[in-house]
Amino acid sequence: MSKQFASHGDLEDKVASFEKLSDNAYAYTAEGDPNTGVIVGDEAVMVVDTQATPAMAQDVIRRIREVTDKPIKYILLSHYHAVRVFGASAYGAQEILASRDTRDLIEERGEQDKASEIGRFPRLFRNVETVPPGLVWPTMTFKGEMTVNLGNLEVKLLQVGRGHTKGDTIAWLPGQKILFAGDLVEYQSTPYCGDAYFRQWPVTLDALASFGAEKMVPGRGPALKSAEEVRQGLAGTRAFLTDLYAIVNRGVADGLDLKAIYRQAYDFMKPRYSEWVIFDHCMPFNVSRAYDEATGHDDPRIWTDKRDIEMWKQLEG
Repeated sequence: MSKQFASHGDLEDKVASFEKLSDNAYAYTAEGDPNTGVIVGDEAVMVVDTQATPAMAQDVIRRIREVTDKPIKYILLSHYHAVRVFGASAYGAQEILASRDTRDLIEERGEQDKASEIGRFPRLFRNVETVPPGLVWPTMTFKGEMTVNLGNLEVKLLQVGRGHTKGDTIAWLPGQKILFAGDLVEYQSTPYCGDAYFRQWPVTLDALASFGAEKMVPGRGPALKSAEEVRQGLAGTRAFLTDLYAIVNRGVADGLDLKAIYRQAYDFMKPRYSEWVIFDHCMPFNVSRAYDEATGHDDPRIWTDKRDIEMWKQLEG
């Protein structure tokens, strides 16, 4: 392979930040690494996405304990990807919450995704020995909507549409207009679209925009602390998705093969988005999925560690 596979060149530690968005909401971010949201009520804490390993989760727990001694009772899995869920065991949570669609994806492809992502992210999984055997399973699932009371604070858990995966779930604090978006929204970071629904994702972003959020924790990138920054996060994510799918769809219509379409798409997207975190990592996976969707594969195929390498050699070799 002529280009380093996935994030194998991304080995420098990132500086983590823990920002207060309100008396109840915090954002744990780390220069484009996967984010974690923290919601604090009078009686309990909810963590939105857990980090990739229990070792990485320990820093989140340390930051939480700087602001509250309330028990970490709930974990919300915004979706099923390994970098989001395998820190779960560190928190000792009473309940692990997820949409029913996310649970179905864990059952269908969790083992393959775990092996795939460990292979892609050597830095995030450098403490992989701290991950317990097996998969992270939700203890409670819901379809569409669920409300959790943390003690004088209601958190709305919502599926607003397919996008990054078919199981995407957000957490919403309606009284404070703070939204925890998971990987439905990225800011100054490349959306990963390997398991995405390109045609449905922009519609889901419209649904998110209708909430009128004034602050947001995106899946990657810094916390968004004004309505204008939220608008920019939504618009940037939408632009990336629509630009990429349009050029891939056009290549399919012109009868080009995947590799030719990849070169076209990469050359078109690079001047516009190459400064966004994990751009080179994501592009082969993104174009592969967009090509599949444009050629009639409505649901994403399962990524495995073997398929990852074969695809990378085909497109980047």
